[in-house]
Amino acid sequence: MSNELEAFLEYISVTKALNKKSVEAYKSDLVQIEEALHKPLVTLDSQKVLQLLSQYPNKRTLNRKLSSVNAFFDFCYKHHFVQETTKIRSAKIPKLLPKFLSYPQIQRALELIDISSWIGLRDYALILFLYASGARISEALALRREDIEGEWLHIRHAKGDKERIVPLAKLARKAMDRYLKEIAFEKDFVWCNYKGERLSRISAYKITQKYLGVSPHVLRHSYATSLITGGADLRVVQELLGHASLLTTQIYTHIQKQDLKETVEVFHPMAH
Repeated sequence: MSNELEAFLEYISVTKALNKKSVEAYKSDLVQIEEALHKPLVTLDSQKVLQLLSQYPNKRTLNRKLSSVNAFFDFCYKHHFVQETTKIRSAKIPKLLPKFLSYPQIQRALELIDISSWIGLRDYALILFLYASGARISEALALRREDIEGEWLHIRHAKGDKERIVPLAKLARKAMDRYLKEIAFEKDFVWCNYKGERLSRISAYKITQKYLGVSPHVLRHSYATSLITGGADLRVVQELLGHASLLTTQIYTHIQKQDLKETVEVFHPMAH
């Protein structure tokens, strides 16, 4: 590993205080490039780097590595390791509509859950909660009993340390109350495993995969999609989801347009 690369990794780890996983991701990308080209990364021009990275057919992987390279060269320029700054443009990625489930699909899955035990009640309540709140799975698993205030949900551990309050549908709250009444443990955290410990992300993933065949995040998309196609204001949905930018929320308008297009194709006489 070159001295410049070591200095960059120390900078993002100590000065920028990035978490361990982020630092490891930068290190993996940049060391891989240096080793492939057999030269210190700081001595390479952007064309050679791009030629190497173009071997990656997955544009998202390519852009992640380009981001690492650009961050490294920006550091080198600001710390006078190079005379000129280098920035390689990212590849364009077509926008993909988020995967989502309809409410009838979720209802059919809920009917498969055996709610004769508190574990079954938990699975049933968790799926309803995720669909009714639009919470990220990290937010859901951090939820404490005190965060449920009547029919309102106080999300304290949101992305970017931003708190928000969202309404919780009566059906979901009723299912949660039933689960919490039957649970075998008295814990602060709402979602627990069979040992009484806080439910893990892997366990939550297994629950939604078992009954719905999707990740927990698809229920967040399903929540947003239901609101948008039902006519909800985009800025209200942005606030409910906790998006920092309206641009992030706007992808759901594509679903609305697709829904309108399909409606015309089915019902308008000139569409056939």
